Amino acid sequence: MCRGCFNPLILHSDFFAAGSGGIFSHSPKPSRRNFMAFSVAAAAAATTASAARATPAGDAGADVIFKGGKIIPLPGAAPVKALAVGGGKILGVGPESAVNSLKTRNTEIVDLQGRVLMPGFVDPHNHTILAAVIFELLTDVGYTKFPTRGKLLNALRALVSQTPPGQWVLCSNFDNLLQGGDLSREELDAISTDQPIYVWYTNGHDACVNSLALKTAQIPDDIGALPGGGHFGRDDKGQLNGLVYEESALMKVLLPALPKITPQLAAKAVSDYARSVAAVGNTTVHEPGTLRSEWITPFAKLSNRLACRTSASLMYEDMKGMEPYRSLGIGARATQLPNALFSFYGVKIVADGSNQTETGAQTQPYLDTTNKGSTNYSAAELKEMVAHVKAAGLPVLIHCNGDQTIDISLDAIEAAYGNSTANGINRIEHSTMARADQIARMKKLNVEPSFLMNHVRFYGAAYRDQIFGPERAAFTDPAGACVKADLPFTLHTDSPCSPPGSLALVSTAITRRCDIDGSTIGRDQAVTLDQALRAVTIDAARQIGMGDRIGSLEKGKEADLVILESDPYKTDAAKLGGIKISETWVAGNRKYSS
Repeated sequence: MCRGCFNPLILHSDFFAAGSGGIFSHSPKPSRRNFMAFSVAAAAAATTASAARATPAGDAGADVIFKGGKIIPLPGAAPVKALAVGGGKILGVGPESAVNSLKTRNTEIVDLQGRVLMPGFVDPHNHTILAAVIFELLTDVGYTKFPTRGKLLNALRALVSQTPPGQWVLCSNFDNLLQGGDLSREELDAISTDQPIYVWYTNGHDACVNSLALKTAQIPDDIGALPGGGHFGRDDKGQLNGLVYEESALMKVLLPALPKITPQLAAKAVSDYARSVAAVGNTTVHEPGTLRSEWITPFAKLSNRLACRTSASLMYEDMKGMEPYRSLGIGARATQLPNALFSFYGVKIVADGSNQTETGAQTQPYLDTTNKGSTNYSAAELKEMVAHVKAAGLPVLIHCNGDQTIDISLDAIEAAYGNSTANGINRIEHSTMARADQIARMKKLNVEPSFLMNHVRFYGAAYRDQIFGPERAAFTDPAGACVKADLPFTLHTDSPCSPPGSLALVSTAITRRCDIDGSTIGRDQAVTLDQALRAVTIDAARQIGMGDRIGSLEKGKEADLVILESDPYKTDAAKLGGIKISETWVAGNRKYSS
């Protein structure tokens, strides 16, 4: 995520019909009284929603037995023949003879018919609510859908033809690095002068609009700089060129463009998005920082109706919002909301920007420049912030794309926590440009990185040729160095900044292949299939405080699992992302079926 700028922008209170507190329901600010009321209501809702799996695990026997295929309890473990589920948990896993003893006349038998069953995939950094709202309100015109400029422009023309005159054409996910460079006012005017057009860049900082959009948003020709670095781009003649930069300028265009988000629209958006991530095998997604504390209670009510388990961390500025829930336990284990498929864990700090926009803070300049980017906070400020998180008894998750940012973040973590994990696993989010010495230091401090491996998949060639040069690019997302250091790591998508799908991350971690030109980026940073699968199952579960509940298929754990149409151990590594997901199950309930 780029400076976290999507978060305060698309989730700004002004975009919601009832203000931000009413995004999922018209609920008051959290308090102990409201929390207790929620607990009673949620218990009743959960009882109704999961009556089919409400039988306590144990003497009652299995609700479901899976057999007839390859069952992988944990990446790297020997396959077994059968798995039994009861009361939402795993009752037994092993040979059919042992599992069959749990069968009753009411047990459902699922014949895998040769398919592969394994722990459900966990995406530990997926902006669930943010992605849901963006994909509900804006059309995705990103690289994965329209990889050439011509296809992109044709798609915009098609959208315009389907839109009545005067109505906004709203698009997202445009990638200037991969789709032919910046758009322009003239380029969009050539597509339409009858509909205002807004195209948001995938980096979250920038957008491009046509002339009618500027007019509709009442942007004067002489508009100057706005607070927070917001401004409108100009051509070499000093005329507005349609480019819009940073939050304060983007807000001026978005506010008249976007419809008000109602609780009903928000719930639909999140439900649709949860189904889309389940369709690529995710049984859990962790929302790093885009869930506000006032949404915890209403979102937990919604969680049982979603197609996957959900988890969240709060932003540093909002960490006091956890206080009403402290009685549930806060710290090393995820805080589980009662009778809900939702938990929260840790505090997020966004410490720098994006390498693609050259705002990640580096110790060396970007290629052919003197620019090193910049941190969002001084070393002293970051130390103070991390100390506050430690004092609250929580782990910290720090967004770091540049190696300078990783330096000051590790300094802050060491000062506050030493190498203790008593409050949970401290994480460096993205860790894109982590150096070898920083990997060694993370190991020493028991800090773990989470890699956005789609950086290699989509931007590897650009990192090599335009942004960092070959040597530095070869060490981006250095999972291989983590393996050598015996340092656990995870893989995430950072959706909506890259497409959901854990198997695609696994594929890139193994091949280090850049899709743009087919080149290999840092071959010595490749990992094995087992190592990559652990990074989206058990290790991802640990990094969100749920390693004792999900991430592997063990007796007593939650029955969160995925059924694959093809065996990843018999599939070409480059094609792993194309394996079809047959079913996902969460807490013993089938949540998705293709």
